[in-house]
Amino acid sequence: MLFQIFTEREERKATAVATNSPFTEWDKTFGDARLCAAIADRITFRCTLIQTGTDSYRYQTTQESLFPTAD
Repeated sequence: MLFQIFTEREERKATAVATNSPFTEWDKTFGDARLCAAIADRITFRCTLIQTGTDSYRYQTTQESLFPTAD
């Protein structure tokens, strides 16, 4: 369904996407490498990427709860 939204909006409307994951990790979110590539292709066509370079507190906390480190 998300793919359909991006496809319908392509070159018609502005779309903002915010994520803490780099494109290389999107296949884990979408579960299908081809679908992930198609979505990334559509949202990066004639786009402006803004990378803040900051880590999200919520993302870091989630990762730590999923993958605790041994102290």
